Amino acid sequence: NNETHKDPLFPTDLFTMEQRRNGAVIFHIIGVIYMFVALAIVCDEFFVPSLDVIIEKLGIADDVAGATFMAAGGSAPELFTSVIGVFVSFDDVGIGTIVGSAVFNILFVIGMCALFSKTILTLTWWPLFRDCTFYSTSLLILICFFRDNLIEWWEALILFLIYAAYVSFMKWNQQVERCVKKFIYKNKVTRVRSTDQLMPA
Repeated sequence: NNETHKDPLFPTDLFTMEQRRNGAVIFHIIGVIYMFVALAIVCDEFFVPSLDVIIEKLGIADDVAGATFMAAGGSAPELFTSVIGVFVSFDDVGIGTIVGSAVFNILFVIGMCALFSKTILTLTWWPLFRDCTFYSTSLLILICFFRDNLIEWWEALILFLIYAAYVSFMKWNQQVERCVKKFIYKNKVTRVRSTDQLMPA
């Protein structure tokens, strides 16, 4: 077995294990809460307004902006967590973070937004169908790559190119949506029941 286990490169904790057990861990909890509050303030005061300006200047649809700029910004914590997991702590925490955050975003975030929204949310099936198609495809490819418990550089490149294809697809999102809906609804027939009241022309 040629595997070497590297020690994590985290800085030395200010407190000993005994001190943390005796209550010093509260400082770690305060630090985590502080980071959550700081992240919320940065997103609310700077990130979202910046996105609004970008969307307005580029004339991007809301769902496209959410699937590109907002998704990239929202996934930045997972990106840095994965980087720290690979290059600092030398473990596979990044994979669990990515997959777990996807489940969290799909179930918890969407549910909370719908539950506490003060306005009526108008949703269509196309963004869900579009994103689920790309997401399912990327997951299947990722599963195939993980069969040998190793990610080669060319496999990582393929995953990156899939995301590039997804972002490029967004450029023609509205045109593709119109074509798909036109194809689906071209043979749609409206049934008229005998009880319906027909107004004379």
